[in-house]
Amino acid sequence: MKQFITLCLIAVAPIAYAQSPAEKDVMETEKRRFNALVSKDYTVLNQTLSDDLVYTHSNGLVDDKQSFIQSIKDGKLAYSAIDPQEQKVRLYGNTAIVNGVCQVKAVSNGETLSSRLRYTDVYVKKGKQWQLATWQSLRLTQ
Repeated sequence: MKQFITLCLIAVAPIAYAQSPAEKDVMETEKRRFNALVSKDYTVLNQTLSDDLVYTHSNGLVDDKQSFIQSIKDGKLAYSAIDPQEQKVRLYGNTAIVNGVCQVKAVSNGETLSSRLRYTDVYVKKGKQWQLATWQSLRLTQ
């Protein structure tokens, strides 16, 4: 009977895990940012991207906030879908690190891409707003 109870507790532990309010806020910001990239919502992008953003693409190119948003406005980079598959948030005071995997469909400089990415991003809380300070991703082969 004890083994049965132990197995039941182990089975429901992941379900019982509750995110803190701050973790939920970070994940909601991440979701809003992904949606804004697809819908080209520059208001949300300006709110959720830090002024000192360092955005390292999976091909090694690096953008700051201004050049990243401009590449979307100019049509050099157009996201059609970003589907998160895994996400984990770790909090350190007013800093949050997100490790995740997502499927991205985009057009980059005229080339259609469908890539599965593993990424790490860092959010910093400025006032009441979480803002992306760093993104770095790499393409997964599977």
